[in-house]
Amino acid sequence: MPARDSHRLVKTITAATLVFIVVPIIIFFPLSFSGSAYLEFPPSSYSLRWYANYFARYDWIAPTWRSFEVAIATMAIATLLGTTAAIGIARGRFKGRAICLGLLTAPAITPTLVIAVGLYFQFAAIGLIGTVAGLIVAHLVLALPLVVVVVLGALKRVDDGPERAARSLGAHPVVAFSRVTLPMIRPSILSGAFFAFLASFDDVVMALFLSGTSATTLPKRMWDGIILEIDPTTAAVSTLLICLSVLMLVALAYVTSRQARSSSASHERLRR
Repeated sequence: MPARDSHRLVKTITAATLVFIVVPIIIFFPLSFSGSAYLEFPPSSYSLRWYANYFARYDWIAPTWRSFEVAIATMAIATLLGTTAAIGIARGRFKGRAICLGLLTAPAITPTLVIAVGLYFQFAAIGLIGTVAGLIVAHLVLALPLVVVVVLGALKRVDDGPERAARSLGAHPVVAFSRVTLPMIRPSILSGAFFAFLASFDDVVMALFLSGTSATTLPKRMWDGIILEIDPTTAAVSTLLICLSVLMLVALAYVTSRQARSSSASHERLRR
């Protein structure tokens, strides 16, 4: 096949894949502005009533705040523990590093349903079902591997020469790492934190098993809304979440690009 035809085929497949992924998401936008009392596409009329319904109802707002509370706590703890674990695995000189890495990343390749069932029996025995603390611990199982993998990849790519130079000039290892290497891997740490937040905020499987009736999260409330209500409020919430995700991605891209430029400039100054 000629190179021009192969490139055209790749572009066609890429465009078809993007359409396949994006179109179901775009459908939520007109649905969220529907004036009907039930989901229909295309909408017969348009209104903002379902956005008003979402913001006016406590049974929607309370799970939203709870999801943010759980996701922020999960992100903070997973970022701290995952970054520390990645540093230990990348820089440590001890036996069993591969085993530790395998244990830390095992939840990423284990079906979430299996993890949720196992945690349900464990949490039921110690009274964590239906608690915010239980959800945070459960979401840590999902978020921690993401942070470890992202930060570990950054540590393996970064040049450790400037850090070794700083240590040879008398800097304490902790000071050398925090002043030299940490700024270079900070964009990856931010990316890992972002993925940890999304892993917690978007989770529905863990919430179905562990939230009970007293710690309902937004994804579980949306699940209940689809099953029990079937009104466009769920579409309105979905649209808001899509916009929030896009804004977070743009903010992450902006921050990481600035951090990358800053770390590159610092690296160049150290080389000189």
